[in-house]
Parts: sequence; C-alpha cells; structure tokens
Amino acid sequence: MSASDAPSLDMVFTALADPTRRSILAMLLEDDMAVTDVAEPFEMSLAAVSKHLGILVAAGLISQEKHGRVKWCKLEPDALREASVWMQAFGQYDALNLDAFERFLVQELSESDVPPAS
Repeated sequence: MSASDAPSLDMVFTALADPTRRSILAMLLEDDMAVTDVAEPFEMSLAAVSKHLGILVAAGLISQEKHGRVKWCKLEPDALREASVWMQAFGQYDALNLDAFERFLVQELSESDVPPAS
C-alpha cells in the first residue's frame, strides 16, 4: 500500500473512537478470527458487527480474507504506525507537574486578592 493509498489519520481515529471496534481490535490481538467468532460476544446482529468490521477494514486496521465459506479477520498492526507517530509528537512536552501548577495558582490568586478555592 503506497502512502497515497494509505487510510487517512482521520479514518483511523474515527475507527478507534468506537468502543465496540476497540474491543474487536483487542480480540484480534490474540489471533485471527472468523467473522462469526468476532460477533459472538456482542449483543448485536451479525450485520451490525459487519458494519463495524467494514469501518476497521476501511481504516486499514484489519484485513479480511475468505477461506471457503468463512470470512476471516486479521489485525494489521502496522496500520496504527501513523497514528502512533502523530501522538508521540505530543510526548515531547513534559507532563504537567500538578503540585507546581497548584502553587502557581495559589500565588497568582493571592496576588489578585481573590481567595483560593478550598
């Protein structure tokens, strides 16, 4: 798949936004699964699960392959690479030190004669 054919970052995040789809991805971390096995733990129709699978396929997060009469789902772990790289860019900043932030706020509030909230 070339870069121009790769699913957009928006499609990946849209696919990951749904808890059912995240559960499906977690299930596929263990092993490839038939669509019917993927659908089993969910209280929804096979058609509804198939729609979720279609979104995951469109986002490039899974692939599907037919073996005989059974359609198999396979996790595509490299598909998360672009999203991971994008998110790691935000990791360049230090985590917020909440104690220091609280001290700063108390100081700022005391200087403005506003009593701090308790």
